[in-house]
Order: sequence, then structure tokens, then C-alpha cells
Amino acid sequence: MNKPILVTRSSMPSLEEYIEEIRDIWESHQLTNMGEKHQKLQKELCSYLDVDQIELFTNGHMALELSMQAMHLQGEVITTPFTFASTTHAIVRNGLEPVFCDINPEDFTIDVSKIEDLITDRTCAIAPVHVYGNICDVEEIERIAGKYGLKVIYDAAHTFGVTYKGRGIGSFGDASCFSFHATKVFNSIEGGAVSYTDADFGLELYRLKNFGIRGPEVVDGIGANAKMNEFCAAMGLCNLKHVDKEIEKRAAVAGIYRKLLEGVDGLTLNPEQDGVKPNYAYFPVVFDEKRFGASRNEVFARLADEGIFARKYFYPLTNSFSCFHGKYDVNETPKALYVSKRVLTLPMYAELAPEEAERIGRIVLACGK
Repeated sequence: MNKPILVTRSSMPSLEEYIEEIRDIWESHQLTNMGEKHQKLQKELCSYLDVDQIELFTNGHMALELSMQAMHLQGEVITTPFTFASTTHAIVRNGLEPVFCDINPEDFTIDVSKIEDLITDRTCAIAPVHVYGNICDVEEIERIAGKYGLKVIYDAAHTFGVTYKGRGIGSFGDASCFSFHATKVFNSIEGGAVSYTDADFGLELYRLKNFGIRGPEVVDGIGANAKMNEFCAAMGLCNLKHVDKEIEKRAAVAGIYRKLLEGVDGLTLNPEQDGVKPNYAYFPVVFDEKRFGASRNEVFARLADEGIFARKYFYPLTNSFSCFHGKYDVNETPKALYVSKRVLTLPMYAELAPEEAERIGRIVLACGK
């Protein structure tokens, strides 16, 4: 029987490379508190992502939640329900009210043509989500935010290394929040970061992630504990050396899928956006059951029978979570609802063998008419 194929597999350096990277941690015994590895990764990420400043965090969720807290927001935040739980929960845990905007079904990002209709006198920010490596309409969002005096906090968890017109995607908005979770294109085992330009905002972020401590005898804020440790930073340093090659390998997998599935009636594939250098984070397919001849759930089950574990991502929508029962109406975001019931992300990772990618694609095709 073939070895099971999961939807993703973490990229890792060789064991020898990682051991060499962490060797001096044994010598220094400094495991946390913005040590040498942390500082080095911070500097290298600024360069790689082409951003002014970066603050590292223990995970991507704390990067997002504390970014909103650091802005001292009050009121409503316009966002999308077609995202991971973290985006919506970060808003709610800050005492803010999410206002859900529908998506553009072509690239699955927030429909910018609907944002202005949702703005009220309580709106304080927009929290758009770059999805599957696809970027939002950053120019239109910038225009809207400027017109109404709103903050923009991007959930950039899916867009590590992505550029738009030669500019790092993390340089847009007031803040961009990245996840370095083990499942992402770039990982530090667990971790996250916020890119930004405003120094005062950066100081607030630092306070919030480190108990408000600014020095041995100075605690001038009230904060949490969201510091990245040295072992995670070391993994990040190792993986950053190989991330371009990893993205190249992902591109090859995407190419195999696209060759097999593009143009098939009833299948909608991830778009190729103009001006965007992609990272091939995911390979979503949207299934039109009537035209293709099989539903998303049927394809999901067929793949599972073959030991291939795809993912219904994102499903369900965050505005339909049971923890929000009765609070939001999913019918107000019909396009997001439509896609969530039909989308399947196929296995995508650098070490997925070409023959395995082709087998997956052919199984999908065999499910159709």
C-alpha cells in the first residue's frame, strides 16, 4: 500500500545543519528573551521580506491579536469570513466587532467593491486576508483606508515571500502579520512576525509581547508573553537559507496539477495574479458538482480512500462557527459561502514527488463525468 500523503509536510533542514545552528545555544544557555538567534532572524527577515521593521512572536495568532491591541482600536473591524479562525478570534478577543465582507470568487480575497458600504461611524480598521498566496487589492484598500481614516492590518499568513510589483507584500498597510507555523511555506517550527513602519507602534508591540518590560528596572506598559524562543529562531535561520528552493519545488508541483486540471469543466483553479511573484502556498480547487460530475466532498472521500488527505480549507466560514451561533448571518456573504462548500486544497509541499502529484491529479479527474 502507498504511504499516506498528507495535505502538507513541514520543510526542515538537515539534522546536521540544525544541530550546528543550535550548538552555541548550549554554550550560552540563552534560550529566550530576544537572544542572538532572535536578533539575527529579525534582521535577515527584514531583508528577505523587503520591509522596514519586524517584530517576532511566538506564533502568528499572537502577532495578529497583539497588533490590533497595539493600535488601541475600538469599534468595528471589516474583515472576511473566508479565513482561518485566528483572524476573527483576534478581532473578538480585542473586544472589537467583526463586520464580514464577502469575497471576490476569482482570487478568494476580500471584495473591495463592497467595503465602503460596510463602513459606519464605528468602523476603526480593515483586516483583509491574503488567501492561498493570493494578495488582496492592496491599492484599493489603501485608497479606502485613507479616505475614511482607517487602520489596515493584513493577515499575511499565506504570503511569506510574495511580492507585488517588486515590493514585499509585508510593506503594505499599517501592519502585516505572518505565520511561521510548521505547515507554512517558511516555518520556525512555531512562530510569527509583524512587519510595520511606525516606530511608536513597534514599541507598543514590544511591550505587549514582553510583559511591558523595557529594561532591567523599567516596566512602562502592561503586556503578555509572546516572545519567540531561540530554538524556533534557529530553525527559522536554517529554513530561510532554503526557502527559495522550497518555493521552486512547490511551483513544480503546482505546474503538474495545473497541467492536468486546468480547463476541465466544473473546476476552478487558483489564479495567476498580475504583478505578483507567488509562493505556491496552497493549491485550491473549487468543484462545481453539476458541471464536473462530483462534489467536493465526494472527491475528498475518494482521495482519502487512496490514502491522500486533502483539506476543506476554508470550511466552515468563521461567521458560521458554533461559538458565534445566532450572531452573524452567513447568507450576507454568499460568495464566500458558495466557495467554502466547494473548495478543496490538494496536497502541496516541496518534497511531494512529481509522480505523486500526477497520481493525485488523475484521481481527481477520475471522479468527474
